[in-house]
Amino acid sequence: MQKIELMAPAGNFESLQAALDNGSDSVYFGVEQLNMRARASINFTLDDLEEITRRCEAKNVRTYLTLNTIIYDHDLSIVKTLINRAVEANITAIIASDQAVISMARQAGLEVHISTQVNITNIETVKFYALFADTIVLSRELSLRQVKTITEIIEKEEIKGPAGRLIEIEIFGHGALCMAVSGKCYMSLHAYNSSANRGACKQNCRKKYTVIDQETGIEMELDNEYIMSPEDLCTLDFLDQVVHAGIKVLKIEGRGRAPEYVATVISTYREAIDSIAEGTYNQEKAKVWMEQLSTVYNRGFWSGYYLGQKLGSWSDTPGSKATQKKVYVGKGVHFFPKPAVGEFKIEAYDIKVGDKLLVTGATTGAKELVLETMFVNDQEAETATKGDSITIKLPFRIRPSDKLYKLVKTEFSQ
Repeated sequence: MQKIELMAPAGNFESLQAALDNGSDSVYFGVEQLNMRARASINFTLDDLEEITRRCEAKNVRTYLTLNTIIYDHDLSIVKTLINRAVEANITAIIASDQAVISMARQAGLEVHISTQVNITNIETVKFYALFADTIVLSRELSLRQVKTITEIIEKEEIKGPAGRLIEIEIFGHGALCMAVSGKCYMSLHAYNSSANRGACKQNCRKKYTVIDQETGIEMELDNEYIMSPEDLCTLDFLDQVVHAGIKVLKIEGRGRAPEYVATVISTYREAIDSIAEGTYNQEKAKVWMEQLSTVYNRGFWSGYYLGQKLGSWSDTPGSKATQKKVYVGKGVHFFPKPAVGEFKIEAYDIKVGDKLLVTGATTGAKELVLETMFVNDQEAETATKGDSITIKLPFRIRPSDKLYKLVKTEFSQ
């Protein structure tokens, strides 16, 4: 069976490297503004495009630039600049929803992917956008049965895009969901004049709410105060059904997430996709993979609308249900290549032999290890405290800008 493409989110160079190191086939990212994570402080800049392409091309990984917000007239010159720079940097494709962006990208000779913001739910709309795009992201509200109907008609009628190949269907496979139809929401705009459709969502739907009868003043009793905060989408435990629905690309949400999130989710889905292709995928493996996914940020897991089950699975917490969290310990100082030893300065919490550690960095990505031995101030020791200089044998290179964390269990771990 042909493997589907695994697309990873990249909000910064740490996450980009984590995606590359853990088996992504493609990465998607935003540059400064006009993408659906424009409010985040972790967007790349125009000057980063060449470095992104350099790293990805070295691993034969495709690069997708997101330009999928609502576009106003005063944005058009910025769009043109971004597209021209994308061409110069040899970016693979533009993810777009606005007709102006689609048109400008096509004129520039760039491959276009239609964003889920367009809310495509039927084959006739797929046929229309096949005039301009080679990959189409379907609405998040479809069931797998509906997705399969679309992919079967594409095959049967040989619906092709501008590149001359069959249209590829992409769906979201894992990550945060919101109440809005395929991400189109006005709640943040109404409450804070900060538009989600311009990449500036304040996520006020994630807060606690009560319902009050305006005539009587009676407050309604709610089973869950987080009535507008759905659990995260997760398709891993039925990923074989997703693959058999005929999709070509599986997108992982999370450009605002930490690099260890990207590393864990991408490596887990990589194993699952490879297992399906090899014919060894089963529920016993899926259970182990689900446990791995639960170690990083999540609001609980839900199958979304794909299986046509009970709709609306809501989170019961404002934050993460991850079974472990990272605690900052110190920073990288030096790497000694011949003995493969890294030196760190402990600036915060104590660490001891047996601890699970995480190292992150713009070039390092996100690497986990169990501390087996260490030297503290040039003496072998069991523990290290604030102010100590430690050296550790490492299977990877570190840089002075790298951060060292300790991974500890949370209240959600069993």
